[in-house]
Amino acid sequence: MHFGFQVADLEAAVAEALALGAALTDHQPQPRGRVLFDPAGHPFRLCHDPS
Repeated sequence: MHFGFQVADLEAAVAEALALGAALTDHQPQPRGRVLFDPAGHPFRLCHDPS
């Protein structure tokens, strides 16, 4: 299980998460989302939601 967060600007949200210590996973299953690991190793997903 992991958390999913909807974001208006996917690339900006990924950049912010990386700056805070997250890491992208090697496999990205969906083009409108990014799966990352927090600094403790827990997975989470950022999903693009333009609304």
